[in-house]
Amino acid sequence: MISSLKYTAPSPLAGSAAFSCRKRVPVPRLPPSIQNLQQSTALPSFSSHKPLYIIPCTQNLTLSTKPRRKVAECHAYEADKSQPQAAGTSEAAQKLKIGLYFATWWALNVVFNIYNKKVLNAFPYPWLTSTLSLAAGSLIMFISWATKLAHVPKVNMDFWKALFPVAVAHTIGHVAATVSMSKVAVSFTHIIKSGEPAFSVLVSRFLLGESFPIPVYLSLVPIIGGCALAAVTELNFNMIGFMGAMISNLAFVFRNIFSKKGMKGMSVSGMNYYACLSILSLLILTPFAILVEGPKMWAVGWQTALSQIGPNFVWWVVAQSVFYHLYNQVSYMSLDQISPLTFSIGNTMKRISVIVSSILIFHTPIHPSNALGAAIAILGTFFYSQAKQ
Repeated sequence: MISSLKYTAPSPLAGSAAFSCRKRVPVPRLPPSIQNLQQSTALPSFSSHKPLYIIPCTQNLTLSTKPRRKVAECHAYEADKSQPQAAGTSEAAQKLKIGLYFATWWALNVVFNIYNKKVLNAFPYPWLTSTLSLAAGSLIMFISWATKLAHVPKVNMDFWKALFPVAVAHTIGHVAATVSMSKVAVSFTHIIKSGEPAFSVLVSRFLLGESFPIPVYLSLVPIIGGCALAAVTELNFNMIGFMGAMISNLAFVFRNIFSKKGMKGMSVSGMNYYACLSILSLLILTPFAILVEGPKMWAVGWQTALSQIGPNFVWWVVAQSVFYHLYNQVSYMSLDQISPLTFSIGNTMKRISVIVSSILIFHTPIHPSNALGAAIAILGTFFYSQAKQ
């Protein structure tokens, strides 16, 4: 900011031929009313980090009742530009922050899916694999709270009661998706999971009585058609894998519904919310995992995997467990910074990155019709996110 100060000499004092800087100019005594006002008025505090605005002085700066010329004229240049520049910088920083969230979210999700599929190929026990993922996340958060790396959430019993149905739906969706990926290719699971918006609209319409604009219903046509085309043309189709992805879609829809209805007014950050969700889901899943598979099956499968893969298998298990928690934690943290529309678009792009990377890494054979179905379904998901808003 460039400021200019124009000073105009006052009129000569009475009884003096010229104004001299050496003379003391008597300061007029303020009336009592002005003195009281001066004492009672608190001076504002100034910060060097904020732009300074100088307003042109249009009033007399003398306290004499006699009319005089203006003593000082103040002008300020480019002061009005400082605020837009700060706003532009803030907006650019916010865009960079969102971009980092998305890049981290996609990268962590891709790494998780790769290691998760490697583990399931060598150790086909999705119930234990799902349990280990939740256990790793819970352990990470307990350590973060104990070392004060993360703020400990202040929650009460009402919070846990409201979170319980969300955790049940989250557990079912997590296990079902892992079962699906243990039977079919990662790309096929995510193609079917791109049909989640169709489940969301149907459940909200027929169970909750909500209505949507016509473009929302029209966007379901390419989603359903694309998923159907991909399923029919899948070279390694498996009904258990297909149903696992469908059940996961339905469970995550109910998770979102329970979360919106039951968690209103709960002031918990995204990171701590997902941490509490992981802990409660772990408590729910563990007894069912023991009942369905059991330690005996796990011991045999673990020894087989170690004999075939070697010590790297342990690293795969640790990596898929840790990256599962990290990518979900980043996605929940991003919800605190972006709108639902931006999140939906980011989720669509995430599926594209997972599908493409899994096909390249695992050399998954794919039919052109299957690829076309995947493209149509994902494009329909993008149209849905636009029409929903």
